[in-house]
Amino acid sequence: MSSPTAAPRSQRELRRVAAATVIGTTIEWYDFFLYASAAGLVFAELFFKPAGPQFATILSFATVGVSFLFRPLGAFLAGHYGDKIGRKAMLVVTLILMGVATTLIGVLPTYAQAGMLAPVLLVLLRVLQGLSTGGEWGGAVLMAVEHSPAGKRGRMGAFPQIGVPIGLLLASGVLALMTGVISPGDAFLEWGWRVPFLLSFVLIVVGIVVRRSVEESPVFTEISERKEQSKVPVVELFKKHWLLVLLAALTFAGNNAAGYMTTGGYIQNYATTPIDEGGHVGMNRTHVLLAVAAASVVWLIMTFAAGVISDKIGRKKTYIAGWIAFLAVIFILFPLVNTGNVWLLFLGLSLFAIGNGLTYGPQAAYFTELFPASIRFSGVSITYAIGAILGGAFAPMISSALVAATGTATSVAFYIAGVMVIAFIATLLLRDRTDIPLGPEHEELQQQGHFIWEK
Repeated sequence: MSSPTAAPRSQRELRRVAAATVIGTTIEWYDFFLYASAAGLVFAELFFKPAGPQFATILSFATVGVSFLFRPLGAFLAGHYGDKIGRKAMLVVTLILMGVATTLIGVLPTYAQAGMLAPVLLVLLRVLQGLSTGGEWGGAVLMAVEHSPAGKRGRMGAFPQIGVPIGLLLASGVLALMTGVISPGDAFLEWGWRVPFLLSFVLIVVGIVVRRSVEESPVFTEISERKEQSKVPVVELFKKHWLLVLLAALTFAGNNAAGYMTTGGYIQNYATTPIDEGGHVGMNRTHVLLAVAAASVVWLIMTFAAGVISDKIGRKKTYIAGWIAFLAVIFILFPLVNTGNVWLLFLGLSLFAIGNGLTYGPQAAYFTELFPASIRFSGVSITYAIGAILGGAFAPMISSALVAATGTATSVAFYIAGVMVIAFIATLLLRDRTDIPLGPEHEELQQQGHFIWEK
């Protein structure tokens, strides 16, 4: 019997897969970034105000990080069932879970209305978002990359990746519309912030329809036909590949910590908090959101370009270029923000987006090529979740605490640079496996050659 993974996929089918992964991932991350932006802009005031201005902000960002703690559980569950029953089914489940949680946030009572019950419910719904995100990314990238022929995996894998900056663009754009046009001033705090969360319900319906139209991954189809599913994928993953999981997670930690300066709501909070309330800049909320939205377009372009570039020069070289680009601008980002000029804010975020794109665009293909077919969903999902905890989970909260303790954002720049250097070293220790065969018939080849010290 010929291998279905070896058969070329039609251009029509590839376009359908690309559309399904980018639309679904966009919706998933719209929900996630919407929460992070709201945490930086309004949740401290609405849910944690009794803690005082500075500590309320830290608590608000802590709820952003709480969801990351539950990503591994979501990754374990989605990875286990994704390796046993398929990629497609898990993608629909994670999308529904995220949509329900986000919509319910839009109808939550505030602290003034319900007391301590309000922040407790907020955290519980954030936990559901974390569970969903833990399983979403792995399924989306495997559907994209496993459908793709060798030589185009970076490009195809970039489609679910660009859903992340599109999600940020959409979340920032909708919030900017609410703060600047529909519900400016106090109206945004009173009811305007709820509308973007409620819109999630409509987006989820669209995403489910699109995702259900896509065929199952050809790699998983062949695994099912061969009846080669691992009985307990997670156990096998950590028994045979624990070091690979750790090093790959560290590569993502650098990107994630840096990315959550904007996607985690920190820059939005840092730039908009009035100086008389302990802030450093005090810029207009709508202007900052528009700058973040515009910079996310640069991130989108660089992410897709990096996926394509990685097909030409390899995943590892593309990553290394990204770390260099990051380290070149990290110490000028906050001085540009501190000017209070919206154009210089946009410039700083756009320069930052270059490194963000170069280390995010190739990641789908890079992680997919690292793990054997039989445990691949578990491998990419759990590695991604661990990297997110080590990197971005509490980066906004840590950054807020550092600025509160030192009085300067330079301490934040050193913190992010340190995480990047660790990620750079982890990248150097991993071998480039660009275009390695992905099908289960090559399982033995996929089990070896991960590190530079291996022959």
